Amino acid sequence: MEMIIDFPGGAKVDAHFGQFTVKTDQPPIGGGEGTAPAPFEVFLASIGTCAGIYVLGFCRQRGLPTEGIRIIQRAYRDFTTGLIGTIELEIQVPPTFPEKYHESLVRSANMCAVKKHLEHPPQFNTYTRVVE
Repeated sequence: MEMIIDFPGGAKVDAHFGQFTVKTDQPPIGGGEGTAPAPFEVFLASIGTCAGIYVLGFCRQRGLPTEGIRIIQRAYRDFTTGLIGTIELEIQVPPTFPEKYHESLVRSANMCAVKKHLEHPPQFNTYTRVVE
C-alpha cells in the first residue's frame, strides 16, 4: 500500500491513499490550528476502531444487535519513557447482551490487525530521494 503524505500549510500534514485523505493538524499549543486530530491521535483511534470492526463482525455473524455496545479506550503513559505504556479497551455491553458472548467479544477485539502489528512491529526504513 502506498500513501502520499503532503503538507497543505501551517502544521497540517495529510495522508492520501486510494480515494481517501486523512487530515491531521497540531493543537494551537503545538503550533497548529487544531482543525483536525493530531497524527498520534489518529494512531490511537486506529486501535479502537480496528478492535471495533472485529466486535462488529462478531455480532453481525451471529445476528446479535450492536445497539448499546461501545468500546472505551484508555491510554496510560509510562512516565519513565514518556510513551504510552498501557492501552485498555473496555467493551461495554447492555444488560440484554448474552453473557455467554462476553469473552468471545474480547477475543474478537484482540484479533485487531493494528494490535497485532504493535505486538510484532514492522521494520522501518526511512530515507531521502531527490526528485525533479
